[in-house]
Amino acid sequence: MSFYATLILALALSMDAFAVAICKGAVLHKPRFREILRTGFIFGFIEAITPIIGWGIGILASQYVVRWDHWIAFTLLFVLGARMIWQSIKTKDDECCTKPSSHSSSSLIFSAIATSLDAMAIGLGLAFLQVDIVHTAMTIGLMTMIMATIGMMIGRYVGPLLGKKAEIIGGMVLIGIGFNILFEHLELFMYAP
Repeated sequence: MSFYATLILALALSMDAFAVAICKGAVLHKPRFREILRTGFIFGFIEAITPIIGWGIGILASQYVVRWDHWIAFTLLFVLGARMIWQSIKTKDDECCTKPSSHSSSSLIFSAIATSLDAMAIGLGLAFLQVDIVHTAMTIGLMTMIMATIGMMIGRYVGPLLGKKAEIIGGMVLIGIGFNILFEHLELFMYAP
């Protein structure tokens, strides 16, 4: 695979992480640059290892991963999005000023896993090609780290403009991304020969 093809693949795989990172940044109270970099690193690291995991799984389990990855991603994103909406609704207006300044590591890891399952499926596909998987995975991880960091910075400035609605919108975006992943895979399945 050429350098440009790898770069385009990495950019495409990082778009979900970018959108989720905007939501993550919007619901925090002025996240510090350290938190922004932490989020970018977690998303990038997980996005880098999932193609390698997919590559390692290889042909034996590929039919099972491809069959269920969209359901897993949908469920994780739906639960995270619904939780964000629920927390925003149950928070009183006078409490909205006490937004957290960071996310829990588990929240970031689950979000990163949900957005990187497509990279695992790509890794499965790359197992059948003459591709340097380590180089490809590092490119995907680096691109995702950059895009998630940019997304967090955008979310940092969008959040105060939206106020309490940022968490509801963020939850709806996560659920929307989950449905999009689900519908794309179901549509491919329906039209497969």
